[in-house]
Amino acid sequence: MEINSSLLKSDERAAFNLRGLYQKYGYIHYKMGKFEEYDLYMKNKDFLVSKGIITFTDTSGRLMALKPDVTLSIIKNFQPRPGHVQKVYYNENVYRISGGTHAYKEIMQTGLECMGDVDLYDICETVLLAVLSLKTVSANCAVDVSHMGILSAVLEACAVPAPAQEKLITCLGQKNIHGIQAVCEEDGLDWAVCETLCALCRLYAPLGEALRQLREICAGFDIGRAAGELEAVAAVLADAGCGDQVYLDFSIVNDMKYYSGITMNGFIEGIPGSVLSGGVYDRLMEKMGKDGRGVGFAVYLDQLERYGQTEKKYDVDTVLLYEAGTDPRRVADAVRALTADGSSVLAQRDVPQQLRYRRLAALRGGEVTCLEDND
Repeated sequence: MEINSSLLKSDERAAFNLRGLYQKYGYIHYKMGKFEEYDLYMKNKDFLVSKGIITFTDTSGRLMALKPDVTLSIIKNFQPRPGHVQKVYYNENVYRISGGTHAYKEIMQTGLECMGDVDLYDICETVLLAVLSLKTVSANCAVDVSHMGILSAVLEACAVPAPAQEKLITCLGQKNIHGIQAVCEEDGLDWAVCETLCALCRLYAPLGEALRQLREICAGFDIGRAAGELEAVAAVLADAGCGDQVYLDFSIVNDMKYYSGITMNGFIEGIPGSVLSGGVYDRLMEKMGKDGRGVGFAVYLDQLERYGQTEKKYDVDTVLLYEAGTDPRRVADAVRALTADGSSVLAQRDVPQQLRYRRLAALRGGEVTCLEDND
């Protein structure tokens, strides 16, 4: 049976379209339970989008949590095999504080994970799928990317202490050039580091164009491998006709304890804040005792709930009234005839209060008579 996508809400329609996209690229559906042991999230709380976790104690006395994240569960259950890459997608409910309501909410989340012997193609494909994911919702979208390896190369080459690194990463995320200068001055860092970080902070351009500037900005640092990854991504995106929708932006930063490579955030015009985030999380894989690399992203469908929706004028097209004792077959025949053109019909013995309807009809003597038409 075909699904009439016009009947779906924006987030449901997005989930449906994304499932088709990921299956097209060979990703397998991954299904999981609603909760995990709380300890899994406590050990990796900095990785979570939302710090609020709903907990309960199960019958054996273990402290459990309603799942606030999907990636951690998939990594926990991942079984590495030499030369193997596991590509999965998911469509799961997570339980976290909603950015819109600032209250706990059950949120439908869709995304994909690629784990194991991940190579450069897998990374390029993941970024491409991030762009294509947003394009299933709107053509007016963009993905901002950066690379934690480039920041690491600059900071580690100059032996920047860990506390200063954290402060500088925070300033980059806020595009705070004055903050970068203040941290460098306070910690007595080499002025070349300060100038490089400030230049990276200012850099924002389509990926292909920005990479030429990046090579000049980081000429004194070993960024060859990281820049090469970004160049490969730019080439794949350009070939797919998506090159003008991906920008290099070093305010897209994540915790260096978890992320080691490309990171990204996705945006759709008309929605405040990002609707997609992800990246290469090799260090998270290592932290959880898993051999191999990991890359993926999540699409936050709660942000899309009302996107592109117009308020429906009517709850139902036709209310069909019938008398008590009417032959059910006659009612069923009338409903079938009225719905044949795709209209919606509510069969009732009286009109529900506050229901908005286009037409009011009655079944009398086997015939349907229109009583009211609001068109």
